[in-house]
Amino acid sequence: MESLEGIWLPIAAELAGEAAPAMVLAKTEVELADGRYLVRFGGAIADHGTYVAADGRLTLTGVAGPNAGRVIPCLFRFVGDTLSICYGLDGCLPTAFATAPGGQLYLVTYRRGTR
Repeated sequence: MESLEGIWLPIAAELAGEAAPAMVLAKTEVELADGRYLVRFGGAIADHGTYVAADGRLTLTGVAGPNAGRVIPCLFRFVGDTLSICYGLDGCLPTAFATAPGGQLYLVTYRRGTR
């Protein structure tokens, strides 16, 4: 199985059926290592916490930043050399890799990056 650990750069994202702006994608970076996650925006740490992954599911627990104190259940999968994560921003585990208007799902496709 592929490893979630590493630096991930978003190549496409959508929230509630709306595509994320290219500028947001270009400035965002996610790092997963040793059960911890970091989200950098423009090089600065914007959010961080812990994660647990098993059987295509990922659970993020925010420690600092806008997600401090929140638990975000996710689905993840590898497709070729990309990683897709569907985040349940409402605290509910997503059931598919799709978003819809009015929903609280955030779907991101990442490619591996380097530091």
